[in-house]
Amino acid sequence: MNDARRLKIAAAAEALSYVKDGMRLGIGTGSTAEEFVRLLADKVNEGMSVIGVPTSERTAVLCRELNVPLTTLEETPHLDLTIDGADEVDAELSLIKGGGGALLREKIVAAASDSMIVIADESKLVEKLGQFPLPIEVNPFGLGATTLAIEAAAQKLGLSGSLKLREKDGETFVTDGGHFIIDASFGRIPDSKALSDALFAIPGVVEHGLFIGLARTVIIAGASEIRTLNRP
Repeated sequence: MNDARRLKIAAAAEALSYVKDGMRLGIGTGSTAEEFVRLLADKVNEGMSVIGVPTSERTAVLCRELNVPLTTLEETPHLDLTIDGADEVDAELSLIKGGGGALLREKIVAAASDSMIVIADESKLVEKLGQFPLPIEVNPFGLGATTLAIEAAAQKLGLSGSLKLREKDGETFVTDGGHFIIDASFGRIPDSKALSDALFAIPGVVEHGLFIGLARTVIIAGASEIRTLNRP
């Protein structure tokens, strides 16, 4: 087992201590979230009673394979806790998410939960968000116009960088919701709230990967210790 995976498992194990019998869980997407699913499945097999809402089809498949009971937000619209990973975390517990392409569903599930716990290894903790390209989920209709609008909005905030339409296996990546993703390499983002507002003002933007004010707790696994950061 490599060191990166070991840290992901350590963070996931710490997050599992917050899960109580009978909870309704939001279950995230990505490699760290998948380690949490595997540990959760062990608890379920030992008799823990939980039910989860997966944030992607990929997560749903893994949960079914491991016999983690699932529901939907239509059936269970209010959740106790969401546990998910992140691509970046800053000191205020704002996040960049969406590297796995599930940002829309991840944000919907997190907003439907009483609390959100983020699990990550120490490489994800940054002073300012933006080193990781910001995923922006867009409607395929009007893609060119939307891309120009994103560029103009960024320029007004002093941001610039490449806007790259995400591809997978040589074809345009399509989200579970049928949308495209533009990965915006803006670099350091001085004011994530201003950028969030500017992106939401563009009609073709469905969602973006800035998660502001959603994470209540972040568990960071490092080589020597596990740190728990809490938002006031």
